[in-house]
Amino acid sequence: MTLELAIGSHSETGPKPRNEDALGMVTPSGELLTTKGIALALADGVSGCENGDEAARTVVRGVLSDYYATPETWEIPVALDKLLTALNSWLAAQNGGGQQRFVSTLAVLIARGRRYVLGHVGDTRIYLLRDKALRQLTQDHVWDQPGMHHVLKRAVGLDDAIVVDFSEGELRAGDVFLLATDGVWEPLGELRLHELLELHDDPQRAAEAICQAALVAGGQDNASCQVARVSRLPSEALRDNLALATQLPLPSKLKPGQHCDDFVIESLLHESRATRLYKVSHSPNGKPYVLKTLGPLLASDEEAQTALLTEEWLGKKLAAHYFPQVLPLDNRSSLYYVMSWHAGQTLAARLEAGQHFSAPEVAGIGIRLAKALGVLHRLNILHRDIKLDNLLLTDDDKLKVLDLGVALCPGLTPDATNSNPGTPSYMAPELFNGAGATPQSDLYAAGVSLYRLLTSHYPYGEIEPFQHPRFGEPVPPTRYRPDIPPWLENCLLKAVAREAPARFETAEELLVALERGEHQSVFTHRRTPLIERDPLLTWQAVAGVSIVFNLLLLYILLAR
Repeated sequence: MTLELAIGSHSETGPKPRNEDALGMVTPSGELLTTKGIALALADGVSGCENGDEAARTVVRGVLSDYYATPETWEIPVALDKLLTALNSWLAAQNGGGQQRFVSTLAVLIARGRRYVLGHVGDTRIYLLRDKALRQLTQDHVWDQPGMHHVLKRAVGLDDAIVVDFSEGELRAGDVFLLATDGVWEPLGELRLHELLELHDDPQRAAEAICQAALVAGGQDNASCQVARVSRLPSEALRDNLALATQLPLPSKLKPGQHCDDFVIESLLHESRATRLYKVSHSPNGKPYVLKTLGPLLASDEEAQTALLTEEWLGKKLAAHYFPQVLPLDNRSSLYYVMSWHAGQTLAARLEAGQHFSAPEVAGIGIRLAKALGVLHRLNILHRDIKLDNLLLTDDDKLKVLDLGVALCPGLTPDATNSNPGTPSYMAPELFNGAGATPQSDLYAAGVSLYRLLTSHYPYGEIEPFQHPRFGEPVPPTRYRPDIPPWLENCLLKAVAREAPARFETAEELLVALERGEHQSVFTHRRTPLIERDPLLTWQAVAGVSIVFNLLLLYILLAR
């Protein structure tokens, strides 16, 4: 079941010489409907501007085309904000010299899954009719002073910077959204708009009647509106796309030489309660791949099956060479997915085998890891289980980030756990207190990984599952490896700082710190033991305490 909206739109020029309003919609199908949703946009070019009509058309066209060109993993407000910032900069540049030739208001509605997101700037309004009550969802950006209620203080192209209001909510079947310019809502008023929406069930007829009624009521502006009625809701957002695949059976335990569709089993790479990984070859060309499926105990676990397919879906979005590439599969007889094979060992296996990593080697690995996390975070994906076991160093010295099994794309992928998954020793302190995962918690795990690679220890000691640790100060890595340069130690201590604000804010910040090294050393706030800060004072204090203690013993002996 997919989301369905019945949509009507209409625009009347009215008594004005030209129509400076613009409207549009995109109603995609398939995966794009699931990941990006249905979009409606309505803009009103400012009448006092020479090119208000062109500005409105540019804004609507730009929003509806550029929004669907943004990564599918981006949250809707993030995508809209980035593209509107770019549109505003372009229009503002066309104005120049203090002139305002290209200025427009905008109201945009995105309906995706079971939720909606509104973007709004100016005085084009969005209303919601629900349970026979009409409610205005936006607030006009006009000057609240006598005689200036028609003067905009925010619009696209009005200033060099733009601030867009965003809001969101849950969709309900039967909801009716109205996007209307001031040429509609001003002459009609809320009561008349409510009557017309209740009177006409068909959105197209409602839109036409509202615009015509606005002109009959004495409207002196262009009259434009869009009406969208929620006809049907999906069960859930991404799950709809995955529902069919979850009905596939799990493959039985496969043995070398067996076939699984177009793949020949070479060997079992890993087996746990939850998953099985096989090295396979593609029978048409013999190319090696890795096949991942679930263990037999999860044959009836719909959440685990959805998680596996979500992992596959996220993997397809990652084209960067820091991640195994997921192979598109047209048909499959059982529940699995296939990704590229890379010869090598995880960093955990290399460390356990006794491999020694020098400071320059760890810094180089850190640079590649920061770049990989930058790719993830720019796509709004949180890995949530960065650790040495999930970092593969290939035989040709390439770093691959493995296992998106608990990765999360906020606002899009399901999170059945409602908790923080991951490996305790790599989890940021705030996660133990119920805070949600963030890019900074991924960066913390990266810091712990690099720290452990250098020292074979954890900065706060090893943390057992179900343990609720108390975090003090991290042990400086030079305690275990005196050869670590100060700039690298500062980088690691900043990455694993107990408080999130003291850490690197983005992967790019960590990357710069590692790349510049000693040329731009990171400053960290940490408590230095008194004996390191002032050895003389320390020994003077020890001597003083010793003298007092001896005098006390002497007094006790003499008193006897």
